[in-house]
Amino acid sequence: MRILMLASSLPKYPRETTAPFIEEIAAGIVARGHQVTLVAPWHPDLRRQARERGIELRFFRYAPHPALNIWGYAQSLQSDTQVRERAWLAAPFALTASWWALRRELRRAQAVGQPFDLVQAHWVLPNGPPAALAALAAQLPLVVSLHGSDIYLAETQPVMGKFAGLVFRKAAAVTACSADLSMRGVRLGANPARTFVIPYGVDPMQFRPDPAAAQRFRDAWHIPADAPLVLGLGRLVAKKGFSVLLDAWPAVLRMHPTARLVIAGYGDLRPALEAQAARLGIAPMVIFTGQLDRAWAVMAMAAADVFALPIVRDGVDGLPNVLLEAMGAARPIVAARVAGVPDVISDGVHGLIVPERDPAALAAAIGRLIADRALAERLGAAARRRIIEELTWANTAARYEAAFVAAVRGRSWA
Repeated sequence: MRILMLASSLPKYPRETTAPFIEEIAAGIVARGHQVTLVAPWHPDLRRQARERGIELRFFRYAPHPALNIWGYAQSLQSDTQVRERAWLAAPFALTASWWALRRELRRAQAVGQPFDLVQAHWVLPNGPPAALAALAAQLPLVVSLHGSDIYLAETQPVMGKFAGLVFRKAAAVTACSADLSMRGVRLGANPARTFVIPYGVDPMQFRPDPAAAQRFRDAWHIPADAPLVLGLGRLVAKKGFSVLLDAWPAVLRMHPTARLVIAGYGDLRPALEAQAARLGIAPMVIFTGQLDRAWAVMAMAAADVFALPIVRDGVDGLPNVLLEAMGAARPIVAARVAGVPDVISDGVHGLIVPERDPAALAAAIGRLIADRALAERLGAAARRRIIEELTWANTAARYEAAFVAAVRGRSWA
């Protein structure tokens, strides 16, 4: 099968951490014997070859001025909740260029006698409309894959919701990384009979218990060996809930005065979060690392005594990849009952689940795992077993393959 994908984000260079799931999905499908051409917007920081991991990479330029190079790569949205003004200005150019790039690839493949079998749009917004138009012109089935921020825009912007509904009606299949996201897509118009829940995966050989890596991270950030380390990792945007984690931290320190909180990531909210830590009087016990590359993210995860995921319904998160990475690393996890968390974590089995936006409950769960190392190790071991048995990238690719086969067999352009 030959698949033409359209995405608006992927890692800009090796070991970079923007939307790594896009590359992993594509590479997994290639590993199953299919051919994948991935089309994405150009970015000034891109350092990719034309072919990597078996994926044919095609980047299109769209901006008439350098200031409008703001399409995708986690830069179009302000804190993942509002479209930046410059992104609105770039939209006509980017949407037209993405449609044209798809048409060019489709025509080129047809001309050499190797036509594509389907078109896949990652994120129903913004990529669904240009992908649907290109697929319709080529009479190919369209698969739409939901990742979170696209559904949030469709739910909060009525005009965008209508565009999403039109795309859903043309889709031969829709995939979502969590059951919550799937249900929200159905409410917007996706056909439930053609909607597949496909969770992300993780490489359990990359994210695994690793005492040497843990020590290297602690040494780099001057964290004493006997200081409990709690890690929050992700982009510093509203939906990740890091403000809730900071509100919980004074209570954690009352239980465990030497504990360190590491918040690793980049984003619009870093100045506000640093100011919050200062107001709470906890700044000396909180470390903001900034963005970590893939290797350092692996080390940070290995070093964590507790991994905290306090996500909130401020924007839409699908299934945070960092949750699966923490499971692979056998970290004891505390997570809010939001989005795809209940899909992969059973409370008291693979981690502890707490109510959303509840700093007291979050602090109590973190303190409990720091104090009860036997419980922490049991939860971490069970989480890693679930990754190995169910939630690898190879399994994710197999589920996508099944969705693609269903789309090709049952396509309809009525």
